[in-house]
Amino acid sequence: MKKIGQLLLAFAVVVLTLSSSYAQKKRAAKPAPVPSDRSVWLREMDKMVKPVLYNLAQDSLRIAMPKITSNRVDNKAHRIEVQYVEVLGRVLSGVAPWLQLEGGSAEEVALRNQYRQWALQGISNALDSSAKDFMRFDLGGQQLVDASFIAYAFVRAPWLWEHLSATDKNRMITALKSTRRFKPVFSNWLLFSAMTEAFFCKYGYEWDPMRVDYALMQMEQWYVGDGMYSDGVSYAFDYYNSYVIHPFLATITEVIGQKTNGYKDMIAKIKKRNERYAVIQERLINTDGTYPATGRSLVYRGAAFQHLADMAWRKALPKELSPAQVRCALTAVIKKTLESPTTYDKGWLTLGLYGSQPDMADFYNNQGSLYICTNIFLPLGLPETDPFWADAPAKWSAQRIWSGEDFPHDHSVNLK
Repeated sequence: MKKIGQLLLAFAVVVLTLSSSYAQKKRAAKPAPVPSDRSVWLREMDKMVKPVLYNLAQDSLRIAMPKITSNRVDNKAHRIEVQYVEVLGRVLSGVAPWLQLEGGSAEEVALRNQYRQWALQGISNALDSSAKDFMRFDLGGQQLVDASFIAYAFVRAPWLWEHLSATDKNRMITALKSTRRFKPVFSNWLLFSAMTEAFFCKYGYEWDPMRVDYALMQMEQWYVGDGMYSDGVSYAFDYYNSYVIHPFLATITEVIGQKTNGYKDMIAKIKKRNERYAVIQERLINTDGTYPATGRSLVYRGAAFQHLADMAWRKALPKELSPAQVRCALTAVIKKTLESPTTYDKGWLTLGLYGSQPDMADFYNNQGSLYICTNIFLPLGLPETDPFWADAPAKWSAQRIWSGEDFPHDHSVNLK
């Protein structure tokens, strides 16, 4: 009995020692750090963009990129053929501000340098008629759209244009000019012609003021009120004010306003409308990052908030919106629109808003169309020390309202 008692005592000592050691380790262990919003954005951007720019730089985009179109496609072969210029323009326009930025953490600098190399080599391959990934810009009106996004990328990122070789610059100018043969649809497409001309204007090439003037004057006719424009003769409640109209108007007038005072009054109106629509956009973001799924082109996902992202990047947010609340709201949209396990298929975006939802696509959507959603990442062009990233998290409007906080009243604004 004495031996049994000694054994039990020894066993108890061992158990107590192990328990004490476990408790000490548990107290010493720190919870895993929560990733910063910027690191989340960089991770999601890298995941989305890498298959495009990596493969293009390797001259293998046509091999690797899926040939996916809408179930209701109008001309499948044509939509597939133009998807390469489409994906290049949309990706570059979204990551351009980040490519333009300097500095940051060692990891981010290394990542940016890699993407700069891929972008320059990829553009070169796209313009080289002997490359497998050579892209023609003269295959139809859709390429007027896609070329303008490439032009937009160069406007947003002078670094990108300045680091192209002389040969690639000449080839790009020729390619962009070739789209002048296409008549834009009487809609937001007028802004695509104008953006390409704004690019020529910015970099000192011959440009057509009439294409710019026509777009600006017609958009003024299509202003319907409270910060919003109709996309053509009829107003539709969709996201084209953000996909195209507001960001393009802001950038085109910024460039042209440096060349002439002829649009001074219009530019002042556009600025106020930009601000009002940014307020409306921020209020559309629900407490969980969802937003009303209405109108066409919903498969563009986070590009529905390109305008809000663009305003944040350009540091043009109205006084009603703090940079931190916009950051948190856009982070919620990024997480929500990309969290579904069917968002990607073998690394490529699927047709849909929340995962794979192919019946949601419009007749003109293809694999390349989807990548306009990279434009939600525009604020990555701000340094990590900017208040947009550095300020403490803040509730956005929906969170404040639906948690019961008192909140300022809202009302329309006459900005005719």
